[in-house]
Formats: sequence, C-alpha cells, structure tokens
Amino acid sequence: DGGEQVGGSLIPQVGDVVFARITRINPRLCNADIVCVNGKAVEDKFSGVIRTQDVRATEADKVDIFDSFLPSDIVRAKVISLGDTRSYYLSTAENELGVVQAKSPFTGEPMVPVSWQEMMCPSTQQRQKRKVAKVV
Repeated sequence: DGGEQVGGSLIPQVGDVVFARITRINPRLCNADIVCVNGKAVEDKFSGVIRTQDVRATEADKVDIFDSFLPSDIVRAKVISLGDTRSYYLSTAENELGVVQAKSPFTGEPMVPVSWQEMMCPSTQQRQKRKVAKVV
C-alpha cells in the first residue's frame, strides 16, 4: 500500500512508485511534479528530481537526459531517497519505470512506444528518443 497518510495527505515514501510530470530539464537532471503515489492522486504538491545516473540501470554514465525525457512527459518512477524539503529523488532505472505518456511535438496527440528507447507520433510516424517504461 505504501505512502504515508499525514493529516489526510499522502506523503511519498522511499520505495513508493509514483507518476510524475516532467517540468524542466538540464543536462544533469530533470525536475518533475509528483501527481500520483502508489496509484493514489496526491493533493499536495511534491517535487521530484531524476538525476542522469538514476535514469537507467545500464551505461548510466552515458545517459543523455534529453534523449530520455521531455517536459510534459508522464513518467513512472520509484522514490529512492528524500531530498530537501518536499523534494524527492526519483529513479527510472528499472524496465517497468520510465515514460508512460508523451505528447507528440508535431500534433499534440499521445505518442506510442515502439521500443524501450523510442516513441512514435501515430500521425506523422516521426520517432523520438525516450526512456520508455515497459508495459506491465
């Protein structure tokens, strides 16, 4: 079940699986807003950070974060540690973790995963690199 209730609010805990919306990206990390903890929507705003070394399990030193996520992507991630106030370190370094929803930059429609590292716009057939979550 996970997630701790504090005064009626759901607080993410280490080990919880969260859904988060990517908000900003720089070469070392990306920022995200946690929207869901263990399948339950959060009322309060929590921030998450995914560092390049936490994007994937293999070749973590070769990760290009711009080939992994883009702003507005929804990712499934795991809470790996508590950062500073109301911020959490997140990891997508498991097959089931990563981008679960991305909008096509060409048409705005949902893209479809074509491999663990690419998603495609269904209308234009244009592909974009992503760290795609394996469908569970």
